[in-house]
Amino acid sequence: MDIKDYMQNLGCRARKVSRVLARAGAEEKNQALEMAASFIERESQALVEANHKDLAAGRSKGLDEALLDRLTLTEARIAVMAEGLRQIASLSDPVGAISDLNYRPSGIQVGRMRVPLGVIGIIYESRPNVTADAAGLCLKSGNAVILRGGSEAFHSNQAIACCIHQGLEQAGLPQEAVQVVETTDRLAVGALITQEEHVDVIIPRGGRSLIERISQEAKIPVIKHLDGICHVYIDDRADLDKAVAIAVNAKCQRYGVCNAMETLLVAREIAAEILPMMGEHYRSAGVELRGCPETQGLLPHIEPATEEDWHTEYLAPILAIRIVAGLDEAIEHITHYGSHHTETIVTEDFTRARRFLTEVDSSSVMVNASTRFADGFEYGLGAEIGISTDKLHARGPVGLEGLTSQKWIVLGNGHIRE
Repeated sequence: MDIKDYMQNLGCRARKVSRVLARAGAEEKNQALEMAASFIERESQALVEANHKDLAAGRSKGLDEALLDRLTLTEARIAVMAEGLRQIASLSDPVGAISDLNYRPSGIQVGRMRVPLGVIGIIYESRPNVTADAAGLCLKSGNAVILRGGSEAFHSNQAIACCIHQGLEQAGLPQEAVQVVETTDRLAVGALITQEEHVDVIIPRGGRSLIERISQEAKIPVIKHLDGICHVYIDDRADLDKAVAIAVNAKCQRYGVCNAMETLLVAREIAAEILPMMGEHYRSAGVELRGCPETQGLLPHIEPATEEDWHTEYLAPILAIRIVAGLDEAIEHITHYGSHHTETIVTEDFTRARRFLTEVDSSSVMVNASTRFADGFEYGLGAEIGISTDKLHARGPVGLEGLTSQKWIVLGNGHIRE
């Protein structure tokens, strides 16, 4: 198989059907999603069997238990995958929505219409449920999609794609609307991310090495985030009970996610009061603490924090703690070390909260809430394709609206420009 020709063929077909999807109605797209969900439930045993092939191959290659867990499809996870497609079907269709329509002095009406991006390429690792989630979001937003999953989930992804194709066929939509790359050759990624004539945007989901490679080599716009180095700053005007609850939840509710707190910043005035309490909570949760010299003075049994710690996304029960003079130093730290993902201030001072919201340049900035809320479902998007820390074209959790663009529309009645 010539990989370049194969990928060009996928791109050509995706471009062709993207025009069909752009004019498809919400009813057709919802029917395809509902039917795909039904086929996933009906074929659950076949999905489990395909997944067993991937798990056996993964074990033979020595994949660690955490990766194998992300790779595993159980009956319960398959049911959640089907429910996810139904939830996407229940969301409002953004395509065709007209906004800001108003009359100009010339008599024309000018507004904006929301339209699909066209063809989306998604490159992801490990979790086969991404195949269904990504396909559903792209379909509902009127986009054709080319999915390149990790080689470790090859059989699972193909089996899920088969169910989605059956759903598309039942709804009278082309199966080429969702294409899953049928080769594990790494050259396929390079061919996909350089198809400027066929693919409009690339979305990578995976580890830092994958995303760095895509960012460096793609000739197509990329929606991505590299790291989730998220901060919680506890101000000296914070409610301490709120602060403890938020900081513990932000770190301990789940470790291996991009919106978990990795660095805790504490105002010097309250550090002696709150840090011993927090140290007990983290110790009981099994979190390893690393701190600045001042923090070590209050929590003498913790490890010293290095310069590298402030730059690190642990995705593990490890937390770096730094005592700062106040709001200005906290913002300065976040600006220097942050990854523009999610930051929280805990304070009862409205003016400081407003300053934090205004001056911190991240995709999600919060007041008195856990960073774990930085999630498409929690934001009311229903589902997300990922989180973007870029400023263009989408920022933060990327849902259906983030997979569309806008074009200007003009309504006239024989108007001509004088």
